[in-house]
Amino acid sequence: MNIPQELKYTKEHEWIIIEGNIGTIGITDFAQKELGDIVYIDINSLNKTLKAGEIFGTVEAVKTVSDLYLPMSGKIVAFNTELQQHPEFVNNDPYKTGWIIKIELTQLTEQQSLLSAEQYKNII
Repeated sequence: MNIPQELKYTKEHEWIIIEGNIGTIGITDFAQKELGDIVYIDINSLNKTLKAGEIFGTVEAVKTVSDLYLPMSGKIVAFNTELQQHPEFVNNDPYKTGWIIKIELTQLTEQQSLLSAEQYKNII
């Protein structure tokens, strides 16, 4: 199972990497394996400001649909448009080509409540 050390994680299986005040967010390797073949990503929150824990979209797999939860508060400023034609990028490489959104963070202190790679590994 791939759990990069430099990322932060949520109990709902999202990851975030923070660069300045921008966070890049996706779902974990564990999550994509549990979901199976991903066929569609729906992000209806572009340019919206949401709080940590709120739903920012859904991921649809062959057998299920799962909500996506924001790890930290902020404004969603980008969506990985490659996923519209290639949702399988999330299955193939959830941490690089399979990133889902970028967010302009408004509460940097919230990162203290996120899980380290070791803590995330312990809950899965």
